[in-house]
Amino acid sequence: MSESILSAGHVRTPLALRFPSVLVFLAVLGLFTLGVTILSEGFGIGAISTSFVKTLGKTLCLCLVALAMDLVWGYCGILSLGHMAFFGLGGYAIGMWLMYERTRLIVVDSLAASELPPTAQEISDGIATQIFGVVGASEFPPVWAFAHSLPIQLAFVVLVPGLLALVFGWLAFRSRVTGVYLSILTQAMTLALSLYLFQNDSGLRGNNGLSGLQNLPGLDAVPQATVSIWFFWGSAFALGAGYILCTWIVSGKFGSVIRAIRDDEARVRFLGYPVEAFKLFVFTLTAIIAGIAGALYYPQAGIINPTEIAPIASIYLAVWVAIGGRGRLYGAVIGAAFVSLLSTWFTGGQAPDINLGFYRIQWVDWWTVLLGLSFVLVTLFAPKGIGGLVDIIIDRTTPNRHGADLGPDQGALREREADK
Repeated sequence: MSESILSAGHVRTPLALRFPSVLVFLAVLGLFTLGVTILSEGFGIGAISTSFVKTLGKTLCLCLVALAMDLVWGYCGILSLGHMAFFGLGGYAIGMWLMYERTRLIVVDSLAASELPPTAQEISDGIATQIFGVVGASEFPPVWAFAHSLPIQLAFVVLVPGLLALVFGWLAFRSRVTGVYLSILTQAMTLALSLYLFQNDSGLRGNNGLSGLQNLPGLDAVPQATVSIWFFWGSAFALGAGYILCTWIVSGKFGSVIRAIRDDEARVRFLGYPVEAFKLFVFTLTAIIAGIAGALYYPQAGIINPTEIAPIASIYLAVWVAIGGRGRLYGAVIGAAFVSLLSTWFTGGQAPDINLGFYRIQWVDWWTVLLGLSFVLVTLFAPKGIGGLVDIIIDRTTPNRHGADLGPDQGALREREADK
């Protein structure tokens, strides 16, 4: 009897019960996914257009990469201005297979009318000419060696961003580069990568990028309305799984250590913790999450080019997290969703222009100014961001009983409550 009681006392409370916000987030995400599906053209009543479903799916992917940014910056204190590079690399990895396989089917169909059946070399030459003719080449570069294999390219979605982050992080953290200097290094890495990809001899079609990614090979008969819902479901699932993973990471002792590194790295190192190992793990993991988000994003966008990896994209990502409230996972999601959808509204020509008489404000041109001004105002007057509003609501609805007298044995109850 005593053994059963003792073993029961060591049962760890499930993550969802220790953090009800996870259940709330998953419930809201599930209802949102169900609502969009019912209102879509592919599986519902058609109240939401296919293009807007794609916009919502891309927004979920941006929320996922914002989660990664919040984990590395908001919890570990590493302001990375290069995570959108990992996001883009994930998109390039899956985009290579999509473009290769789609082009292969076109070439095979065009050569089927020949009197003699085409050889494998003829098919390969035809694919290479179709893909790289725009940059004046007719042969596959070495980087396309495995573009024909979907499993390998899916592995590259994880491996390429992860290995780049691992090597970069190991070099930077072992040299104990911190603060603004580390941010500059990550930005330099992103700039160097984008400039390299702009070159035609990079093997990824230079500034033309990869296009036609919205067309799934072999599924030409499936309408885009259906495909858009498939990707929307995948994006929602990835966001839910990413939220659970990030919550699990920050909830235990590991989360306490990375918060301590954020607040006082020297003291954590003095206490004997391998600070560089913790930072390297977080940096690499978040790069992998960003790569997965990019692999889901660009088939919905339909095209990827080096401008997507430019440093300004990573700066935007930091702004989203700051506006949403860094150090709060739900804040990162709120910030990314809010700014992304607002940006679509302003830059898509849906926001009405304002005529001042002497000047006409066109939001397509002024949106970036408004975004920058919002970042400055949030930094100065609302450092907790939009997520801070959730904290205010919780504080008002939940009584603060920390340390209150709850029974006759007041000291023991206070200690027990303080441990929770």
